[in-house]
Amino acid sequence: MNSLQRRWRSLAALSRSCFSLVLAASVAGTLALAGCGGGSGMSSATAPAPASQKSGTALVSITDAPGDFVSYMVNVVSLKLTRSDGTVVETLPATTQVDFANLVNLSEIISARQVPEGSYTAASMTLDYSGATIVIDNGAGGITVPAANLINGTTNAPLVSPNSQLTLSLQLPAGQPLVITAGTVSNFALDFNLAASNTVAPTGITATTPASGVTVTVNPVLSASLAPDASKQIRVRGPLVSVGSGSYVINLRPFNDNQDDGDQVTVNVAATTTYTINGTAYTGAAGLTALAALPAGTLTAASGTFDVASKTFTATAVYAGTSVPGAGLDSVEGTVTARSGNVLTLSRGMFVGRDDDGGEYASSVAVTVATTTTVTEDGQSGTFGVQNISVGQHLQVFGTAGTDASGNRTLDASQGSARLMLTSLTGQVVSSGAGSVTLALQSLGGQPATAFDFTGTGSSSANDASAANYVVTVPTALALPALTQGEPVSFTGFVTPFGSAPPDFGAVTFVDYSNTAAKLLVEFTESGNPAPFAAPLSASNVAVTQATLQAADRASLIIGYQIQNAASLPNGVTFVADASATNPQFSIVHHESESIDTFTSFTDFVTALTTDLNGKTAAQELAAEGPFDSTKGVMSVDKFLVVLND
Repeated sequence: MNSLQRRWRSLAALSRSCFSLVLAASVAGTLALAGCGGGSGMSSATAPAPASQKSGTALVSITDAPGDFVSYMVNVVSLKLTRSDGTVVETLPATTQVDFANLVNLSEIISARQVPEGSYTAASMTLDYSGATIVIDNGAGGITVPAANLINGTTNAPLVSPNSQLTLSLQLPAGQPLVITAGTVSNFALDFNLAASNTVAPTGITATTPASGVTVTVNPVLSASLAPDASKQIRVRGPLVSVGSGSYVINLRPFNDNQDDGDQVTVNVAATTTYTINGTAYTGAAGLTALAALPAGTLTAASGTFDVASKTFTATAVYAGTSVPGAGLDSVEGTVTARSGNVLTLSRGMFVGRDDDGGEYASSVAVTVATTTTVTEDGQSGTFGVQNISVGQHLQVFGTAGTDASGNRTLDASQGSARLMLTSLTGQVVSSGAGSVTLALQSLGGQPATAFDFTGTGSSSANDASAANYVVTVPTALALPALTQGEPVSFTGFVTPFGSAPPDFGAVTFVDYSNTAAKLLVEFTESGNPAPFAAPLSASNVAVTQATLQAADRASLIIGYQIQNAASLPNGVTFVADASATNPQFSIVHHESESIDTFTSFTDFVTALTTDLNGKTAAQELAAEGPFDSTKGVMSVDKFLVVLND
């Protein structure tokens, strides 16, 4: 992801519904930005919860929006909820190491504590950057940022002990508290936004950029919702307590924690739930039976969904025993960038020792497999072997760790197992036909096409996979639309077994960008543009001229993962309300006063903007999202955010 995409995500993260609140961290004291047109600060009163107070369960999960980070590993040392009467409850049982870069497509349940019933209006989370591992994407193995180059955005001082902690606090909007009722489960979803929280310098980092020259300035941004992100799988992890007829119970241990048991969580299962237990795959009742045969205390992890109405978590996939990182075997998760015989090169790996409480980033790991390695594919039935592991496949491998003569990490999985995970693919259409699409490959498993050595992937050397003509098979059930040459597309699926291409990849899901909403990002100088819109500004006349776009520091139109220069649009951009939007979000951010005005009415938004742009203020940034008519230069906005310098 380049700096333009990162900046877009930073701004777009601010535009949230009234269930969410964006906040900035302050070291001297936490600061909450007003949302939904207003807000108030947190109560500073603290008191222990009365012992006789009835309790309910607060199911707290955490996720992350994308950023430019291969790894972003810090400690979460505290997570507190504040009740309307000032009572403060700590919900995190112990310090937890979190790699936020792994949470882009996942939410992790980090707490299920019993909390005194009542209405909770605020929350705070404390992060500790001492010992942090921050790895920047440089298009190769990644750059690990030196500790002294992690900078507190408020004090401009390094985030090192004894000043290594940041506390993020948020105030929920008035009338929308987190309600805890005795005997029930309430969900509270937190989103720590990497892109909005970190500024990486310099821009345009490459494989030759020295680590000593890279800095990350941290201004943490957190948002909260009373419902989990439905687009992401939720993971719950911990040792097994008991197994029932349609569910099992665990003691919660998030991420890679192997010591501290939290409260108990019930995991429901279905007839279609898949299981991988000690390297062996099962489905449905057979898997639950195998789970029940395990001794209490066996480590488990499950991914699935949380139903807000029934307040239940149901697993789609369950892992147990040595199929869980940190449970009896060493493991590494990464993407295969090359294979020579039975030796795999895994890049950008996350290494977890068999008894570790945390993970370790490894830019490259040599993994040895053998015919004795047990292989499974996520969500797929059948028999698999090591030949199913080919270049481009994302996977998790379990075995015995070691080091080579140069001190680099190795893993011997000859007596272990390999879990082939759904792998993401992006590219541009070269040609398409019945059940097949040929692409100019852009990325596999989150890594650029240039990272891969496809030698040996084909049935002959002449048939080795090629990034310029990467062949994807598409099942009939996906019902591909007509695709045009050069169109960006994305698939998830599995790489074709090693030595048998073409085709090169078997798709399971498809993302069509032809109807994807466009994202417009316009950045002015820090002093801003006092007249960014064509005069006179009104609800029926909201437009940015081509001349204004050309004068901006940056002006980009993003569709899918493609970026074009918005300054080339001959008619500029005219903004109208999207009549089909189900959840319109319009925000004005006041930079200096650190406040946000949020609207659901486009007319009210423009009226307020007209008042704010009074000749004394100026716009620093514009970010809009919605369907874009390129022939007319008209964007029907679902989201619109303007950052002012006041």
